[in-house]
Amino acid sequence: MSKTLLVTGASAELGTAAISAVSKNYRCIVAHYHRMNPRLEQLQKELGDRLVCMQADLSDEGSTEALIDQVKAGGYVPTEFIHLPAPPIVTRKFHKTSWEVFQNSVDISVRSAVKVLSAFLPGMVKMKRGKVVIMLSMAVNHMPPKYNSDYVLTKYALLGLVKSLAVEYADKGITVNGISPALVETRFVEGLHDFLIEENAKQSPAGRNLKVEDVIPVIEFLLSEEAGCINGQNISVTCGR
Repeated sequence: MSKTLLVTGASAELGTAAISAVSKNYRCIVAHYHRMNPRLEQLQKELGDRLVCMQADLSDEGSTEALIDQVKAGGYVPTEFIHLPAPPIVTRKFHKTSWEVFQNSVDISVRSAVKVLSAFLPGMVKMKRGKVVIMLSMAVNHMPPKYNSDYVLTKYALLGLVKSLAVEYADKGITVNGISPALVETRFVEGLHDFLIEENAKQSPAGRNLKVEDVIPVIEFLLSEEAGCINGQNISVTCGR
């Protein structure tokens, strides 16, 4: 069990659930968080020294670079990477969405992924192994939701990153994949109007929105040895939508 997992956005419900599910497979898990929460604190108690929590504000470039330096200074060499960060979804009409909102979303989700991967993919190349899982959205596979242009733009940028890196690193033993869930009922969507959450549930063949536990098995699989030939994929988790 010599593997090391790096999780950005680990304080999100998906982050803590993923860590809990895969922790047995790792010697060390480095968990980035913006704001500590009780569930991440509990995991830290359960896993002890095997879980190393590091704070950073990914909307700030300097803080993002400091996070990378801290991981390196600790001697941690990630063999796997889960990327989850995103600002909470807020319903806004496009013409009322300032460029600063777009920039913030891109900085938190895309710039951080680019910087972290630029820093740690070379180490994976040297080891000739590595798995990267990036959280995308059903919005890049189907008709996107109204009034979320900053969110949709950001997820498409991440999809482009998945596709390009998968091709570039395929011959180096590294896989890069995305997961595109339908709406998952977490704190992340609290900024949406209730009727939009209810409409999403009605549009699902299952008659409900996703729960965290619907997505975690896909993350587990993509990090597993059995997924070694799955690369550059954008896997939908939508109950059939």
